[in-house]
Amino acid sequence: MNKVKTMSKTTLKRRVHQKTNSKLATALYLAFKNPSWLKFVKLLSQSTKKYSSVNLAEIDKQTSLGDTVLVPGKVLSIGEITKKIRICSFGISSEALEKLKKTRSEWIHIMDEIKRNPKAEALKIIK
Repeated sequence: MNKVKTMSKTTLKRRVHQKTNSKLATALYLAFKNPSWLKFVKLLSQSTKKYSSVNLAEIDKQTSLGDTVLVPGKVLSIGEITKKIRICSFGISSEALEKLKKTRSEWIHIMDEIKRNPKAEALKIIK
């Protein structure tokens, strides 16, 4: 039986304060202040070495029309997007951004999504 490891708020707060990237630290601080985003803070506050790089082909396979996808890391350009979706991540390659524009999909930084969607509704995590 697998037990889900929970992390205390103190440990999460320490992780947030250790970040040196100001944009990342601000995003985590905003997420930490919002109770709906607390379940995502553990994922977003991990070491940047553990962040994932996800290709557009993988995102396209796992989503449907109108989904909002949260990628804890960077979106890369291998593959195509065939439907209109919204992707939230810490970064995106320029080629992937061009491919998203073709399907009228949008990319926004995670910090902007935290401000825009304070209740963390309808988010699909892809790692």
